[in-house]
Amino acid sequence: MEIFLTYLKVFAVGGFVCMLGQILINKTKISSARILVLYLLIGALLEVCGAFEPLKKFAGSGVTIPIMGFGSNLAKGAMEGAAKSGMLGAISGGLSAVAAGLTVAIVCGFVFGLIARSRSKKF
Repeated sequence: MEIFLTYLKVFAVGGFVCMLGQILINKTKISSARILVLYLLIGALLEVCGAFEPLKKFAGSGVTIPIMGFGSNLAKGAMEGAAKSGMLGAISGGLSAVAAGLTVAIVCGFVFGLIARSRSKKF
């Protein structure tokens, strides 16, 4: 029963995050790309304020899988790098913290680009 409640929390929080994004897409003129950037910045801001860790303990992958988790990892890496190496460490720390995710995204995009056939959309 405990695992069911964990899955329920993850699904509810992740679904709520996605629902807010869908409402922004449907009810405003904000583009999807700007909403993604907004979520990335919210994740980074929550990490800087120290609020992301308690949220992550409660919701698990419900907040770490969406783009907010990417923003949090980027901010955490930048802060750790800045503490070690100053300004250059802030840049390299953020990139090294998200390097694995970016590598997987690039490799998957390349593989699917080889497999899929491009065609123009017909409206």
